Amino acid sequence: MSTPEERVADPSDDEIPRARRGALALFGVFTFLAFPHELPLAGGLAGIESIDLGVLLAWLVPAVLAVGIDGLTPRRAARAAFWASLLGHTVFFYWFMVVTVRYGGMPLVLGVLAPIVPALYVSVFTAFFAWAWTRIGSRSAAGMLVGASLWVALDWARCHFLGGFPWGTLGYALHLDLPLLAWTRWAGVYGLSFAAVAVGLAAAQSWLDRSTSAHRRFAVTLGVVLAAHAIGFVMMGEVEETPGHSTVRVAAIQGNIDQGEKWEADRKTRILATYLRLSEEAAAGDVEVDWIVWPETAVPGLIEHDPGLRSRLAVLARRYDVSLVVGGMGVEIDEDGRRYSAFFDSAFQFDPNGTVRDRYDKTHLVPFGEFVPLRGFLGHFFQSLARGLSSTDVTAGHAPRNMQLIATGEGPARIPVGVPICYELLFPHLVRQFAAQGARVLLAITNDAWYGRTGAPHQFLAMTAMRAAENGLPTVRAANTGISAVIDGRGKVVSASPLFEEAIVIGEVALPAEHAKATFYARYGDVFAWGCVVVSVGSLIRSRIEERNRERGNPRERAVS
Repeated sequence: MSTPEERVADPSDDEIPRARRGALALFGVFTFLAFPHELPLAGGLAGIESIDLGVLLAWLVPAVLAVGIDGLTPRRAARAAFWASLLGHTVFFYWFMVVTVRYGGMPLVLGVLAPIVPALYVSVFTAFFAWAWTRIGSRSAAGMLVGASLWVALDWARCHFLGGFPWGTLGYALHLDLPLLAWTRWAGVYGLSFAAVAVGLAAAQSWLDRSTSAHRRFAVTLGVVLAAHAIGFVMMGEVEETPGHSTVRVAAIQGNIDQGEKWEADRKTRILATYLRLSEEAAAGDVEVDWIVWPETAVPGLIEHDPGLRSRLAVLARRYDVSLVVGGMGVEIDEDGRRYSAFFDSAFQFDPNGTVRDRYDKTHLVPFGEFVPLRGFLGHFFQSLARGLSSTDVTAGHAPRNMQLIATGEGPARIPVGVPICYELLFPHLVRQFAAQGARVLLAITNDAWYGRTGAPHQFLAMTAMRAAENGLPTVRAANTGISAVIDGRGKVVSASPLFEEAIVIGEVALPAEHAKATFYARYGDVFAWGCVVVSVGSLIRSRIEERNRERGNPRERAVS
């Protein structure tokens, strides 16, 4: 129970000024609108199928949160921020209902509640930021930078805690800001979060203080960010396509297979025929294609144990002299050779001679999608959604590693290629390992049919573009129902397919020089984020020490701290 002194210093929610409550409401609204979304009208609006306001609203998300919790004690601030975040992110994750009800077979009542689960996870971190900011934040330049560091530290923690779920990290809202995107080669997506939060907190301080010093800090912060854009323009030149670079022509095949049909036995022939037909159209075009890429789990069968299926893919590779990268199920057989002991979400590589040269197994699986955490307990209540892929949990691969694909334009030569599979693309620390091992291009394969016609495919494309920018690597994305795309090494989407249509996306990809160094981020990882963690922890420790010193000087402060 609160003491009388605490009630004076810690007003109830009804006593929070209306402007503060309005700012918290705007935090939820801006959080939703800062990321790309599919327009609900069929065919979009005036030819526009999606909306993306991140370059405008990303800066305002932290600003309105800071305004909304200003003047509250840490505990009250955490509570207010938690509820604002929970409401905003529940709406943001509305597509979880599509995943669980339409394709997971859950009752509608449970499906309506499904978005609350990821929203709860994110909101815990939002609440911790509010609690810590009200303890260590100050209306000074140092406080603003500490606040930005704290936000980044929590972004990093959200990418790792309990397996991580970094969907909706603030930095992704700036994926269209190409000059600022150049800084991800050093700091990853966390650098963009830091910039957005620094500006947002400076704006909040300026609004709240209305003082000359606060206005000056805001102006200086804007000036620094503008300078970062100018420097970013220069850095963009490092990954611009340069004449004389080796190129490969890659075709991403989008079969547009409904998720409800992917694992039906009587549809396998038609599914395979669709992908073979589209691949032949790509290979038989006016310009020769070097590589053809199919999406995650596109192959309806077991390549390693179905000679007929394997033969049809081999014939395609030999006939058109192409390398194939196709998503399918990898399996292991027990020692007795009588049953399958493990199933994998895999990418298979066919050489132009039709040989199956390699198999890469997805290393980071989707909780409750491909496996059930704590199965001994939760398995009584849940089954994984990817039941067509495996009758039990999918098994994770050992570690990210590259494939070696033939590029005839180089001699022929073998090119190290990273093939991140679906959920792996959410994790910058994982995808960078492909680049650190020498990958010169990324072939991202995914199945976004689960999400339906929602904002999720657009948001996932933005995250894929961020991985390209961080590692300075051109990326070709093959998605079952879209969005398939070609992305250059700056993170710019060069071409993209529409959602829920058959499509062939072909791009001539300029490879980085053979002995070019990987980006700083690819080589060293989250150095910037770790720096923010150190600053945040140090600031919290300092805050606690100062609080104890004050309490010694004034015992009554213990009641209101």
